[in-house]
Amino acid sequence: MPKNIVLTLTGRDKIGLVDNVTNVIAKRTGNVIASRMARLGGEFAILMLISVPDSEFANLDQDFQQVRGEGYQVTLLPTEDDSKKYAGWLPYEIEVTGADHEGIIHEISHHLATQRINIENMDTSSAPAPMSGTPLFTMKGIVLVPPHLNFHVLSDELEEIGDKLNVNVKVEMVK
Repeated sequence: MPKNIVLTLTGRDKIGLVDNVTNVIAKRTGNVIASRMARLGGEFAILMLISVPDSEFANLDQDFQQVRGEGYQVTLLPTEDDSKKYAGWLPYEIEVTGADHEGIIHEISHHLATQRINIENMDTSSAPAPMSGTPLFTMKGIVLVPPHLNFHVLSDELEEIGDKLNVNVKVEMVK
């Protein structure tokens, strides 16, 4: 029976790193189900959900010892399917844009946590504005909202937080 595993890897950016990691997975007849990868500064981060035969898990962990020996942090975390945990919850997309400053991610995520809203995925970035060079912040993600929460109330609350932070917050139902 296949085992689902969350694989994380962080370390210095190097050409061929993804090839090396996926080769180790393929060698153990594993499959990458979903992944996120990014170069952050001079470091590279990989986050993958992989599936491998149960009998190959120990071998997979051993195979990654060589990668660890090259200075990379690698974790393999077996996971269970929890899709029933959020059955009936509603997916919303949240987008936040504006001048970058401290505390934006914290204030938004804190409000989501207090409302018992689960973050499914969230990407953030900061880049210079084309004309002025002022750092512009962008946050975009999908959240799962308990069915008892009212969309309009949630949207209004997040827009109010955005006003205090001087950023634009847009909430939409995922179609």
